[in-house]
Amino acid sequence: MNFRIKGLFSILRSLIPPSPATPLPLHHHHIQSRTLVKVRLKWVKNRSLDHIIDTHTDIKAAYLLKDSIVRSSTGYITSQFLLNTQKLLGLTIPTLRFIRRYPTLFEEFPHPKYPSLPCFKLTSIGTTLQNQELSIFQEHQDDVVQRLCRVLMMTKNKMVPLQSLHPLKWDLGLPDDFDRNLVKKCPDHFRVVKGTNGLACLKLVQWHNEFAVSELQKSNEKGESGSGTENSGNSVNGYRQFKRGQSALAFPMSFPRGYGAQKKVKAWMEEFQKLPYISPYEDSRGIDPNSDLMEKRVVGVLHEFLSLTIYKKTKRNYLRSLRDELNLPQKFTRIFTRYPGIFYLSLKCKTTTVALREGYRRGKLVNPHPLARLREKFYYVMRTGLIYRNKGVDMIPQLDNVVNDEQNGIEEEESEEEEIEMSDECFEEGSSESEIGSDED
Repeated sequence: MNFRIKGLFSILRSLIPPSPATPLPLHHHHIQSRTLVKVRLKWVKNRSLDHIIDTHTDIKAAYLLKDSIVRSSTGYITSQFLLNTQKLLGLTIPTLRFIRRYPTLFEEFPHPKYPSLPCFKLTSIGTTLQNQELSIFQEHQDDVVQRLCRVLMMTKNKMVPLQSLHPLKWDLGLPDDFDRNLVKKCPDHFRVVKGTNGLACLKLVQWHNEFAVSELQKSNEKGESGSGTENSGNSVNGYRQFKRGQSALAFPMSFPRGYGAQKKVKAWMEEFQKLPYISPYEDSRGIDPNSDLMEKRVVGVLHEFLSLTIYKKTKRNYLRSLRDELNLPQKFTRIFTRYPGIFYLSLKCKTTTVALREGYRRGKLVNPHPLARLREKFYYVMRTGLIYRNKGVDMIPQLDNVVNDEQNGIEEEESEEEEIEMSDECFEEGSSESEIGSDED
C-alpha cells in the first residue's frame, strides 16, 4: 500500500507545472541534464607558471610592506610590527629576514627613542615607485571602477563583504584605500552598507549594461569581426546568433602536453563547448545546479573573474570566500582540475593558486596591465639589491626598458614527470589529489 501511495504522489508531482518565479531563457530549457563524457585527469606541473607564481609571491609581500609603511603615521614600521606577519604575507621565511634582503626599497635605521629597535622606511627610489603607482591609479581610475563594478555585478545581491575584497586588492589591482577614497570619489557606483550577517559590504549602486559583457564575449567579438578570412562573414553571423541565444561560445584551451591527443578528452571538450554559454552577469538561480549547463556557467564565472585580475590568477581560498556571492557549488574548485585546458592549479609557496592559461604565452602575460609593468620595475629594483643602493632615482630611466626581464628566454613548458591518467569517473583528480588538497580545506 505504501508503495502505491508513493507512486501516486510521484505521478501527481510530474503533472504539476514548474514555478514561474525564476523562469529560464528559452535557449536554456533544452539542456537541464548531465550528458557530458566523464573523464578523470591527472594533475600536471607547468614550470613556467609555477616560476611566475613564485616570483609574484615575493613582489606581493614587498608591496604589502610598502603599503604598510605608506599607511603608517610615522612613515616607518618597526621590526616588532613584523613579528607575526610572515603567514599573512605568504612568506616561507621570517619577515625581518625578507625585508632586509631589499635595501634598495627598504632603508633600515634605529628607532628614534629605542636605538636597539630596527625600523624600516622607503628609500628614495621606493618613494618614487609609490608615486608612480598613485599616478597609474589616477590615470586609470575608470578601469579600476569598471573592474570593481563587474565583480559586484557577478554576485547574487550585487554586493561583497569588504573582508573578502581586501585580500584581493593585489590581484584585482585596487588601490590600498579603495574602500574609503574610491567609494567617496564614486558615490554613483559604490556604497558601503551593512550586510545581513552584520559585515560591512561594498554594494553596487546601479547596474551598468555596458559593463555586462564578459571577456570571452569580447574576445569572440574581436576575433570574429576581422576581415581577410574565408569564414569571416559566417563568424560574424555566428556571433550575432549567439547574442540572440541561438549559438554557443567556446573557451580557449591550451592543454598540457599529451592531453590533446586523447580521444576521450577531445570528445568531452567538444560536448562541453557545444553547450550554451551562460554570461556570468546573467541570473543563474533558475538553472538546475546538477546540470551540465550549470557546470559551464561555473566555468564561465571563474573564467571571467580570473580575466578581471591583473595577472589572470588568484588564490583558491580567495575564490572560496566568494562562493555564496557568486552562486558557486560547494565543491566548485574541482572545476580547475576537470578543465586543465582552461585553468592551471599551482602548489607553489605552500598555497594553491589558480591561473587562466590563456593569460600567458611563453611564460609572459599576453596583455600586461600598466600596473603589472610597474610591478616589474618594482621587482627589478628588488633584484638589484646592494648594487644600486646609492643611486636612488637615477635608476628610474633604466627601468623603462626593463619589463618581464626576469622571464626572458623562459618558454612555457609542461613537466613530463607525471603521466596522464584517465578513467570514466568524474570530478576526481589523480594521485596528486593529496597534494592539491581537498575542497573542504
